[in-house]
Amino acid sequence: MQELNSPPNQRFIKSFIIYAEFGIPNVDLSSYKLTIKGNVGNPLSFTYEELLKLPRKEIIADFHCVTGWSVKSVKWEGIPFKFLIELAKVKNNSKWVMFYCLDGYSTIVPYDNVLEDNAILALYMNGEKLTIKHGFPARPLIPSLYGWKSAKWLNRIEFLDEYVDGYWEERGYHKRGNVWNEERFKNAFGRHLRRRAIL
Repeated sequence: MQELNSPPNQRFIKSFIIYAEFGIPNVDLSSYKLTIKGNVGNPLSFTYEELLKLPRKEIIADFHCVTGWSVKSVKWEGIPFKFLIELAKVKNNSKWVMFYCLDGYSTIVPYDNVLEDNAILALYMNGEKLTIKHGFPARPLIPSLYGWKSAKWLNRIEFLDEYVDGYWEERGYHKRGNVWNEERFKNAFGRHLRRRAIL
């Protein structure tokens, strides 16, 4: 049964269901870098220890998976995207942000969504550093979007002026993925592709 004030066709469960489309990667912090590049005036590169030294904020937000389950009131802590955008001197004609991950996964979000006040590069979850199954060392967290946009094991952020499909977007998932508008798929063909992917 759908709870009051939950997005359309979502049901709350007690804990996360863990997905890893390509398996959980090995993370070697001695060589790990998070890079920020693309349509920027100041490309950036951070080690994990450098990320931990950047300004952080805490948010409490529900997490919504496109498959229909949600987890209520998760506490996240991380670096505000607005801070990273200012630091990287992202250009005004940027329209999209692509997230690339250690396992080969990628996903894209509209630039406007990373400008939201509660959009962060998450490093902590429920008071602890992210565990490997939840995306250690870092993942984007944009509460207004479905969870597939919150790419685990993030190692590259690229600002773009034109749209490019990420992994699930190429398979019919929505360009934006707003949970309140129920933007799960680009069209009916996308739903067909998703069913085939599950079988």
